[in-house]
Amino acid sequence: MKDSSNPGNKKLSNVFIYSVIIVALLVIAGVINPERFGAVSGTISNWVSSYFGWYYMIITSGMLFFCIFLVFSPIGKLKLGKPHHEPEFSTRSWLTMLFSAGMGIGMVFYSTSEPIAHYFMPATAEPETEEAMLEAVRATVFHWGAHAWGMYGAVALALAYFQFRKGESGLLSKTLRPILGDRVDGPVGVVIDVLTVFATVVGVAVSLGVGTTQINGGLNYLFGVPINLTMQGVIIGVVTVLFLASAWSGLSKGIKYLSNLNMIMAAILLLAILILGPTMLILNMLPTAAGEYINTFVARTLDAAPMNDQKNDWLQTWTIYYWAWWLSWSPFVGIFIARVSKGRTVREFVMALLLVPTTIGIIWFTVFGVTGIEVASKVPEILDFGPETQLFAIFNEMPISIPLSIVAIILISSFFITSADSATFVLGMQTSHGSLRPAAKIKIVWGIALSSIAYVLLLSGGETGLEALQSAAIIAALPFSFVIIMMILSFYKDANEERKYLGLTLTPNKHRMKEYLTKEEEEYQKQKDAGIDEEDL
Repeated sequence: MKDSSNPGNKKLSNVFIYSVIIVALLVIAGVINPERFGAVSGTISNWVSSYFGWYYMIITSGMLFFCIFLVFSPIGKLKLGKPHHEPEFSTRSWLTMLFSAGMGIGMVFYSTSEPIAHYFMPATAEPETEEAMLEAVRATVFHWGAHAWGMYGAVALALAYFQFRKGESGLLSKTLRPILGDRVDGPVGVVIDVLTVFATVVGVAVSLGVGTTQINGGLNYLFGVPINLTMQGVIIGVVTVLFLASAWSGLSKGIKYLSNLNMIMAAILLLAILILGPTMLILNMLPTAAGEYINTFVARTLDAAPMNDQKNDWLQTWTIYYWAWWLSWSPFVGIFIARVSKGRTVREFVMALLLVPTTIGIIWFTVFGVTGIEVASKVPEILDFGPETQLFAIFNEMPISIPLSIVAIILISSFFITSADSATFVLGMQTSHGSLRPAAKIKIVWGIALSSIAYVLLLSGGETGLEALQSAAIIAALPFSFVIIMMILSFYKDANEERKYLGLTLTPNKHRMKEYLTKEEEEYQKQKDAGIDEEDL
């Protein structure tokens, strides 16, 4: 069995060297000529959206339906690990880490700004009507619902399965062994892992950039701090120091505690808005939002609006951007949630991943969305603020506005730290031969790289920094999407063979299962007797 946690090769991996060079070149290019950098990335992004929008719609749908299929498939009975593996984290901590890593900053940033945008500029409905209100909640919930988690789940399943059940290292390239063979150990594997690192860096940097602009917006609204690139650079610098300090404490401590703290603060903020906002309208809208989400799920999933130019433009601005953002986030989130999901069954993993965050998303965006629309309808001046400041402008029209804004800023900062902390671990792991305990120095390098890319994207966007962030996500997602397709095929091929071997149908083949458990127990005992660390077994 391979020791995936502590590979023998202590030299810097080729993946680390090539990835650092690429990221460094991007940072240098962005600093030297930010306007040109932004213009080129915008052009490429528009081309990708125009010619591959249909592709993003299909691939995201395919990954989600694949995960749903696994729930009802005998493959769902397989454990993400060996028979003796038990979950490392409690179910509550596990779910909070999934949610914090998977959404975090974006849920706060878009909590009110996206529903408001859809209400005043809907895809098809008449603006500022009851139908526009329904469309606003419906569209927002759709963007933040099961599709994102289907993408994360497809990547995480393959990683966790091959790492913990098959003994491979935690590199994405190793999940392709069933279809590429030993080529994953050579240059082909390096290319795949470099693509993974690049998508992760860009995807996380987009979120950090979004978080930075909103922290800046909140500080401006509360204390008059100017909104400019200098202040955003200071914010990134301060938060970078904080998340690097968190990274030193280790995965199970720093991220676990921060994730639990995030959920507590998010719950406090959610409850406060529910009570202080239009409570009865929100409560009546909650079942409606859930029903609308379910009722329009298939139609929205497969709608590329080829005959409606207005809706097609809307899809490119919103839906395709989100699908690309989730795709670029999928290696980071997938690797992270695979790491914390050891010992769970495939079925348990998929059901928790699709149902719990989606339910929370419906509640969150309904509460904040309805409140934001109601306040903005009465106070039109709110529309003059950018999306990074709208949340605080809405709080200003409510009781205890300052405490609400302070909690929101702390929550965004904490999500920032959690995401960056998790990302440094993931990047360290991917560039350290798949080690579950990457060196602190490597994590620091990636922490600085993430912050640098985030600032460069803001720099290149000028007054429209958000557009630069969106462009980066759309571009990074395209090449990595092909890797995901291969991962799904590889996982299904191997897992289905395992399923057949164990005789897993509605009921397992008792003889095969007994034989498998005996063999694995003997292997486990043999490695324990050899003195291998319990955590590495």
